[in-house]
Parts: sequence; structure tokens; C-alpha cells
Amino acid sequence: MGDRNFVSQHVFAKSQNASYSKNMSDHHDVLVAFRKITRAIDLQSKKLMREVGLTAPQLLVLKVIEAEGSVIPSNVAREVHLSQATVTSILDRLEKAGLILRTRSETDRRVIHLELTSEGHAKAQSAPDLLQAGFIEKFDSLESWERHQLVASIQRIASMMDAEDLDAAPILELGDLKES
Repeated sequence: MGDRNFVSQHVFAKSQNASYSKNMSDHHDVLVAFRKITRAIDLQSKKLMREVGLTAPQLLVLKVIEAEGSVIPSNVAREVHLSQATVTSILDRLEKAGLILRTRSETDRRVIHLELTSEGHAKAQSAPDLLQAGFIEKFDSLESWERHQLVASIQRIASMMDAEDLDAAPILELGDLKES
């Protein structure tokens, strides 16, 4: 009877270790996948900075202004899904670099209009695609159920990391966006 008990306990312990190893493998796989994503974003951000001298948020704001022609800052913030304060900081940097012009409305002096300078147009035109361009193409090719499953899973991960309320634009960029 003692041998049977020992064998049962050994089999149970082995199954627990297998389960533990599987869970550790799952954690490892998730963390490795996050690291690969982070690394891809980092490499693309460095390439963008090297080739154009802009961060991804700066380029995104530049592209919105280019598409609109003349736009007010609150509309830019809404379009890029960033806070007004974050967009204002980005606009300050773009203006300092000579890429945008801020002009007051003649009808309402409280309203500021944004437009690209010729240098701003040149930067927007010469910039490489953001990392998410390839991602979006591949994501859109998935079946509807796969897209919904991915979105739900990633939203769950964001929630697990207490990140669901963070200010974030639909761009792939590393670092503090307030420094953009």
C-alpha cells in the first residue's frame, strides 16, 4: 500500500511540475513576444528619427495637418487620440523646427489655425511609412473573428497591466509621448 501511495504522490507531483512548467513556458512566450514587439518599435523609431529627424507622434501630427490643410489643435488631438497637452508639446517642437505655422483666426482671436510650412510638407512627403502601416495591412487581412479575438486579448492584457487609462495614440512608438 505504501508503494502505491508513493507512486500516486510521485505521479501527482510530476503532473504539478508539468503544469507549472507549462505555465512558466506560457509566461516566457508572452514576455518574449512583448520584447520582440518592443524591439521592432524601437528599431522603427530610430530609423524614423535617423531618416527624417522626427518621432512617430510628431510625424503623425504632421500628417494630420497635411491632410487637413488648416486645422485647429483640438481637432488634431482628437484625430491622433492624444491629450491636448501632449499635442501642444508636439506642436511646440514642430513650430520650433520650422515645420508648422500657428496663426490666429481673424474672426475669433482665441482660435489658432495650424498649417504646414514648405519644409513641413517636404518632411511629411519624404517620411517612411510608420511601423503600423505594415501591421494594419496584415491585420486587415485576418478573418473578422481573428481581429476581434486579438483586440479582446490585447485589451485584456492592457487591463492586467493597469494601462487601460493611459494616454496613447494609435501609433507604435517607444518612450514618453510628452517628450515628443
